[in-house]
Amino acid sequence: MDRNDPALTKTANRPSRLGRTQLTALIVACALFMQTLDGTVVATALPAMARAFGADPIHMNVALTSYLLSLAVFIPASGWMADRFGARTVFRAAIAVFTVGSIFCGMADSLGSLVLARVLQGAGGAMMVPVGRLVLLRTAAKSELVGAMALLSAPALLGPVLGPPLGGFFVTYLSWRWIFAINVPIGVLGMVLVTLFVPNVREPGASRLDLLGLVLSGTALAGTMFGLETMSRSVVPAWLSLGILGVGVGSGVLYARHARRHPAPLLDLSLMRIPTFMVSVVGGSLFRVGVGAVPFLLPLMLQLGFGNSALRSGLITFASSAGAIVMKPATTIALRWFGFRDTLLVNGVLSAVTLGLCAAFRPLWPAAAIYVVLLIGGFLRSLQFTAYNTIAYADIPPGRMSHATSLYATLQQVSLTLGVTAAAACLEATTALAGRIAPVTLDFAIAFVAISAVSLLAAPVSLLMPGDAGDELSGHHHHDVGTE
Repeated sequence: MDRNDPALTKTANRPSRLGRTQLTALIVACALFMQTLDGTVVATALPAMARAFGADPIHMNVALTSYLLSLAVFIPASGWMADRFGARTVFRAAIAVFTVGSIFCGMADSLGSLVLARVLQGAGGAMMVPVGRLVLLRTAAKSELVGAMALLSAPALLGPVLGPPLGGFFVTYLSWRWIFAINVPIGVLGMVLVTLFVPNVREPGASRLDLLGLVLSGTALAGTMFGLETMSRSVVPAWLSLGILGVGVGSGVLYARHARRHPAPLLDLSLMRIPTFMVSVVGGSLFRVGVGAVPFLLPLMLQLGFGNSALRSGLITFASSAGAIVMKPATTIALRWFGFRDTLLVNGVLSAVTLGLCAAFRPLWPAAAIYVVLLIGGFLRSLQFTAYNTIAYADIPPGRMSHATSLYATLQQVSLTLGVTAAAACLEATTALAGRIAPVTLDFAIAFVAISAVSLLAAPVSLLMPGDAGDELSGHHHHDVGTE
C-alpha cells in the first residue's frame, strides 16, 4: 500500500485514526516485548549457560554482543527493505526469522553454536523493531507521536520486568533452554497480528539497494565491534584484534566517502546536519553505552559478587524495568511541562547518578534499598529513552524517514554493544590486575562507575539544539510563562 494512496489519506483523516495509531503501536510493541524479554532472560541465565558449556562467565558476554552485533550489521538494510517490499511483509518475515533463531538457541550444545543461533536471531531483530517503528512514524500524526512512542515502549518494558524473574525461575527449577522456547508463542501471535492489522506502507519509487554501502557498513560495524570484543576478552593475540579493528575503522572511512557520493546511500550520514537528529544520535548513543551495560553487569554482580541464586537475582533486577513502566504515563506530562532540551539535560544527569549508585551496592544492603535505587533509575531512564526516540524524528522530512530509522537504529545498537563490551573489558582488566580468577564486588563497582561516567557525558549534548525543539510534538509552548 502506498502511503500517498488517496484512500489511505482519507482513512487517516477519520476520527478513529488515534485508535488505529494506538493499535499499531501495541502490535509493534509485541515485537519489541519479545526482543527485550529475550535479552534480559539470557542475561540472567549467563552463569548457568557458562557452567553447561564449561566457559568463563565473563566470556559469556559474547552471547549478548553477538546478537547486538548482528543487529548492527543488518539494520542498515531495514529501511530499504521496507520501502522495496512493504513494511508489513518485512516485519512479518523478521518475526519469523527471530522465532526460528530462538528455537536454534534452545538447541545449542556449545558456546559456538549458541553464538551462531544468536546471530540468526539478530538478523530477524534487525528488521523487526526498526521496520515496526517506521510503520508507526508513517501512520501517526506529529501530535500523536509522543503518546505513540510512550505506548510503544510500555508493553515492551514488560520484557525486562518479566525476563529476570522468569529466567531465574527456569534456570533454578527447569533448564536454561526453556528461556528461548517462550519466544515461539509470542512470535506466532505477532505474525498473526501483523497480518491482520498492520498496513503494508512503503515509500514510492524506492531506489536500488546500495550493495557497496551494505558491504562497507557491515564490514565497518562488524570489524569495529568484533575487534573491540576480542580485545576486551584477550582470547586472540593482540595483533589480530588490532588488525580486525583496523579493518573496521578503515571500512568506516571508506563508507563515509562512499555515502557523500552516492545519491541514495544505505546509511545517510547527511541526516546528522539536522540538530534534533544529531543530538538524539550523539547524546542517545553515549547514554546507551552506560545503560546497555546494566543487563550484563547487574545479574553477574548479584550472582557472582553477592552469591545470590539466579531466581533471587532476577527478582531484584526486575525493579529497574518496573520503574520504567511506572514512568510511561508521566512521560507526556514531563515533556509538555519542561520541553525536550531541558528534560534531556536535567534528567540525563539524574539518570547517570542513579546508575553510579549501583556501584555502592553490597551484599549486606537491605533488598528494599536496592529496589529503591533500581526503581528510581528505571523511572528516569525510561523518560530519557522516550525523549531521545521521539525528538530524533521531529524534523525529518517524510521522504527521508526510512533512512533516518535505519541510521538511528544502527547507531543505537552499536552503542548498546559498546556498553556490554566496555563493561566486560572493565571487569576483565580489574580482575586481572588484582590477580583474581573471578570478579568480586569491587570489580563490579568500578565497572558501574565507569559506565555511569560515560552516560553522564550525554546530558550536555542536549544544549546543542534549540530550547523550543520538539514543541510541536510535546505541546510545551502551551505552558510557556512568558520567557524562554
